[in-house]
Amino acid sequence: MALTARQIDTAKPADKDYKLADAQGLYLLVKTSGAKYWNLKFRFGGKEKKLSIGVYPSVTLAQARSERDRARRMIAEGTDPSHAKQAKKRALRESTASTFKAIATEWFAHKARTWTARYLADQQARMENKVYPAIGHRPVSEIKPLEVLHCLREVESEGKLETLRKTRQICVQIFAWAIVTGRATSNPADYLNTALLSPARQNNRSLTAEQLPGFVRDVMQSVYFMAKGTRLLMLTGLRTGEMRLGRWDEVDFDKALWEIPKERMKKRRPHVVPLSRQALALLVELKALADATRSPFILPSALRADKPRGRRCINDFLIQTGWHEYTTAHGFRHTFSTLAHDNGFNTAWIELQLAHVDKNSIRGTYNHAQYLDDRRAMMQWYADMLDSPAPQS
Repeated sequence: MALTARQIDTAKPADKDYKLADAQGLYLLVKTSGAKYWNLKFRFGGKEKKLSIGVYPSVTLAQARSERDRARRMIAEGTDPSHAKQAKKRALRESTASTFKAIATEWFAHKARTWTARYLADQQARMENKVYPAIGHRPVSEIKPLEVLHCLREVESEGKLETLRKTRQICVQIFAWAIVTGRATSNPADYLNTALLSPARQNNRSLTAEQLPGFVRDVMQSVYFMAKGTRLLMLTGLRTGEMRLGRWDEVDFDKALWEIPKERMKKRRPHVVPLSRQALALLVELKALADATRSPFILPSALRADKPRGRRCINDFLIQTGWHEYTTAHGFRHTFSTLAHDNGFNTAWIELQLAHVDKNSIRGTYNHAQYLDDRRAMMQWYADMLDSPAPQS
C-alpha cells in the first residue's frame, strides 16, 4: 500500500532503524535518530541495488516519487541510476576543481620550479588583479573568448598595453595547460591579440654594427660609473637584473668566471659566464670602488652600499646619454646575438651565453662546462671588436 503524507509525518523513531514501503521499490528509512531518508531499491544487471534520493521533508513524498519514476525510466533505457548520480557528483567536483583560478594555481606551481620567486610573484599578482575577479570562479571549460576579451579590455582601457600583452600571454598558457591536462578542449585567449591594441615594441631596439662605433665613442669610453655598468652588461651578455644583483662572491678572478646561482636566473638554472680580459679588468676597477664602500654588490646603489642599483639604472643612463632612442639595456643581448651569428659563431655557444634554454632536447641538457672554452674565445672576440675603432659585422 502506498504511503500517505500523514503516515510519514507521524512515523516515530524506534529502537532500530525501520522502513516504510511506498510502491515500486521506493521506501522511507526511519533512523533511530528520527531522521527520515528516501531510498529506491531496484535491480540492474541481475543485482539488487539502492539509490539514495534525499531526506524528508526537504524531499517531499511527491518529489521522491518523481525521482523514483525518473530512475525507473533510466533503468528501462539501460542506464544504472546510481552510476549516473555518482557521475553527476564527480562532474560537479571536477567542475569546482577546474575553475580558471584553480587551473592557474596548478600551472603556477608547475612553473615555480623554473621561475625566480620575484617573477612568479609578479605573474600571480597580475592574475589576482586583472583576471581572477572576472573569470577566476568560472569553470575553465565553459569560458568563452568574449569573456576573456571583456576582461582584457579593462586592462586595455587603462592604457597599460605592455601589461595587457603579458596578461593575455599568461592566460593563453593557463588555458593551454587546461587543454593538455584534459580539463578543456579549446583556448579562448587565442587570437584575441587581433581584437586588442599592441604595445610599442621598445625592447626590439638594439644597436647595429654601423651604430657601434658612435656608441663606443660616446658611452663605452666614458669614465662614469654607470658607463662601466653598461660596458659590463655588453661584455657579458647578461640580463640587467642578473648583472645589477651580482655579488662579488660570485666572481672568480683567478679563473675569470662569473658563476650566478640559479635563484637569480630567469630560468632557475645556474649560469657560468666566461670573462674576457676587458670584462675582468672592468670588474677589477669596480671591485676597488666596492672595497671602499664595503658593498657586497658589483653595482651598488649610489645611496646605500648594502643595496644594488635600481631596475632602470642602465636604461636611465642610456636616456641621459641620448642613446635610448636607438637601444635598450635588453637590446644589447640582441646586438651580441646578431653580430656573433653574423660572424659564424655556433648557435649553441651563443644561446648558452645568453642563458637561453635550448629547445633541442639533446642539447637542452644544460651543462655549464659545455662549450666553456669556445664561449670564452667568442666573448674575447666580441670584447676586442667593441674595443676596435670601427667594429664591423
